[in-house]
Order: sequence, then structure tokens, then C-alpha cells
Amino acid sequence: MSAQAMISPGFSDPVFQSQTAFRALLSALSEPGMLQRVVAEITPPEGLDIATATALLTLADYETPVWLPEALRDGPAGAWLRFHCGAALVDDPAEAAFAVIDSAADGPKLAAFNPGNDQFPDRSTTVFVQCAALDGGAGFSLSGPGILGSRSIAPQGLHPGFTEELSENSALYPLGVDVVFAHGDSLIGLPRSTQIEEPR
Repeated sequence: MSAQAMISPGFSDPVFQSQTAFRALLSALSEPGMLQRVVAEITPPEGLDIATATALLTLADYETPVWLPEALRDGPAGAWLRFHCGAALVDDPAEAAFAVIDSAADGPKLAAFNPGNDQFPDRSTTVFVQCAALDGGAGFSLSGPGILGSRSIAPQGLHPGFTEELSENSALYPLGVDVVFAHGDSLIGLPRSTQIEEPR
């Protein structure tokens, strides 16, 4: 069986499915902490949640370098992204437009990714953090643009110190990375403008 034959299909209706996914991603980042569901009938490659795979299929192309953990980069996920998106898979996190990390892994840290610069803050990395679940973990509060008062989320399986990384990232605003928590077909957005506060 050829390598191409082993790659699972992408979108069956690329225009409609990518538009639907883009709206869900936009909602996730404009309403931080609110769970959004991605509707896309795809079978993601091993190592990528449906939401992550759908988002990358929607956003990534040959002009947007992607960083994946080595096991994903060298496995079916990397082959799938190269085939469907034409995306370059990079070794250096700082070169990535999009990245995928495991919430439980110690590295790379959020600070390793591109925070943008004063002229082009929008050229920062968007980091998809794949979680064991999007609730049931140690909760923390969010505040800032798109949030009336405060909002709490509790992603499950974050490695120790991750909320501190999020706080350090938001302190860089208007620079910093945008974070999207993913599990199954669901997303929670955490743009760099969101302030993080752990419960006392």
C-alpha cells in the first residue's frame, strides 16, 4: 500500500467545511473561555484531535509553517498535513505560524514560540494545546476583552506551571502567542489579550 493511500481524506466539501470551521475558531478567540464545537466529518490522523486537525486544514497552507512534536511530525500527522495543506513542518518553534503541543508535555514552553514584533504583532504563533478534556481540571479565571466580568475554565491534564506560562504570555500583550485548547471536536480560545488568574 502506498503512503498516499494510507493518508485519510480531508474535507469532502472544502469551501463549506473550512468556512464553518473558521467561524468556530473566530468565535473561540473573540469569546475567550467559551467552548466552541467544530463540525467537520473528517477522520484525523493519529495524534491530532478532530478540532486540531480541522483547524489546521482550514488555516495552514504552504505559506504557514507548522511545528509538531517530533513523534507527530515524523508520523501520520505530518504526512497528512504535508499532503492536504502543503505546509512546511519546521524544527524550530519560533519559526511556526501554527503549532500543536500536548498539554501534559513539559516542552516546548509557550515562550519558545514566535510572539510577533512591534510592527507585526499578528505574525505570532497560534498554539493548539491538546488536552485530556476541556473540563474537570484545576480551574482558573479569565478576564479581558470578550469577557463580561470573569469566566472560569478547567482544562484537564495541563502540566505543572502551564498557567504561569499563560500569565507570562498575556503580560507581553500586544505581543504573545494565541492559545487554543482542543479536545475531540471542541475548542476553547485564549488570545494573548486574556488575563489569567489562578484561584487562591
